Amino acid sequence: MLANAAHDLDLNRLLDALLADRRIVAGDVLEVLERAKARPDEHPLEVIAELAPVDAQQPHRPLRLDTLCRWLADRVGQPFLQIDPLQVDLVRVAGLMSAGFAQRHGILPVAVDDDSVTVASAQPYRNAWEADLERSLGKTVHRVFASPQQIRQLGPTFFDLARSVRGAGHQSARRIGELEQWLELGARQPQTANDDAHVVNIVDWMLQYAIEQRASDIHLEPRREQGHLRLRIDGLLHAVYAFPTGVTLAMVSRLKHLGRMNVAEKRRPQDGRLKTRLPNGAEVELRLSTLPTPFGEKLVLRLFDPQHQHEDLQCLGLDGTVLAQWLALLEQRQGILLVTGPTGSGKTSTLYASLRHLATPQVNLCSIEDPIERLEPALNQLQVQPALDLDFASGVRALLRQDPDIIMIGEIRDRETAQVAVQAALTGHLVLSTLHTNDACGAITRLQELGVADYLIKASLLAVMAQRLVRTLCPACQGARAAAGAACHTCRGTGFHGRTGLFELLRLSDSLRERITPATDLAGLHRQAITEGMRELRRHGHNRIEQGQTTAMEVMRVCG
Repeated sequence: MLANAAHDLDLNRLLDALLADRRIVAGDVLEVLERAKARPDEHPLEVIAELAPVDAQQPHRPLRLDTLCRWLADRVGQPFLQIDPLQVDLVRVAGLMSAGFAQRHGILPVAVDDDSVTVASAQPYRNAWEADLERSLGKTVHRVFASPQQIRQLGPTFFDLARSVRGAGHQSARRIGELEQWLELGARQPQTANDDAHVVNIVDWMLQYAIEQRASDIHLEPRREQGHLRLRIDGLLHAVYAFPTGVTLAMVSRLKHLGRMNVAEKRRPQDGRLKTRLPNGAEVELRLSTLPTPFGEKLVLRLFDPQHQHEDLQCLGLDGTVLAQWLALLEQRQGILLVTGPTGSGKTSTLYASLRHLATPQVNLCSIEDPIERLEPALNQLQVQPALDLDFASGVRALLRQDPDIIMIGEIRDRETAQVAVQAALTGHLVLSTLHTNDACGAITRLQELGVADYLIKASLLAVMAQRLVRTLCPACQGARAAAGAACHTCRGTGFHGRTGLFELLRLSDSLRERITPATDLAGLHRQAITEGMRELRRHGHNRIEQGQTTAMEVMRVCG
């Protein structure tokens, strides 16, 4: 028994058990006891974890809270649960008990079915609440052990969000219209508008949660019966929550207002931007895009994490010979450098990192984008505006009158843009841009398809870099827990955490330029590039596998 007379976990007995299991050394026990004197009300596992003592069984790893929780759950014979809010039906479980009851007993409902309810607790010997809950619900209680930190942090979120969703769900069509009206007028939120406050609370939670989960995109999708919230994490979409359709539409209206968009306009796609602040004070910028659908407006928010705002090329995954060659190409004073790949492969991040590398007080860097992805202090950025007849081609012509040294074109997507990019390169400018092609060699035939003459491609194109993003193995579990079907707090059981780039760099040599003809043999061009040292995307992927950074299945998924 590791508890005291009040059925609460006892620190001294826990430390004795850790010593008996050879998980902690005596010197650390004394330091934990000394620290505990100033923290009498803190959970004993958190007191131990705060010191981060060395795990005597694995000397290279400290005893973190997650490890201690798993150890204790195994010792008391209760399943351990790493609570994943993505997997919890918040409204349903929060209706099983009051927030006061859950807080008083230090518990959190996490699942429910017709016959039973699963309840998480960080005090395995407290059981006074079990009989009351079984009697009131008419269901069997299944206990699981969870981190005291998770229960403390997630409890208020669960109950507050569930209350907001229920409250906002009571809004009638008339109430939603009133909400949109005061949002459009920019009026202050009425103090009596509890439904409006619920919507504000839900939106705030959604933004904060998406940031905590490292999401790159938030999708709010209205449907006939329900609206769906999905997050793109490490390149893949994950279903998070299903809201009543009325709540979803009210959330879209709230976000459109924050993004300075026309709340009343629902027939046309719109774009907007907003900033939100993290608890640590850092600002996160979001780009908004709406799309009319039969059931209301779909809204996608692209998040730009400030931690990645200043990543250099090495952080993106460029390394070794390819990095050295790309840096050397950036030193050229004129010509075109292209980055290719499908949507979401990190092309824009590579361009921004390249421009940050080039940014000095001695050069004038200009860009034209659709839309401006990130506001960069070192760049003079121009936004494409079709309504004002300002497209990529006319924008580049305008930039050429601004005495630029380096020009970044967001994307070459038509003949006119390709031709002005070539002209800019031939008149003494370094031009960086993107193309949608599967590999580096494919950029040459794509330029030909856009109507660029062969001799102009030979004269202006310096190099093409194709890229992809692959998920990297979770540093906490290295994919082992995911393979075993067990949860991991860091990667939520996926086995992956974060992404890195795969790169294929084609540098145009004289022999390769000779192969650019009206009937270019793409396969022959590719073989010649390999002979001259080009490393294919798959080869870079194999290197990542050998380095233990990713898996063969992940490389196959991304590279085909």
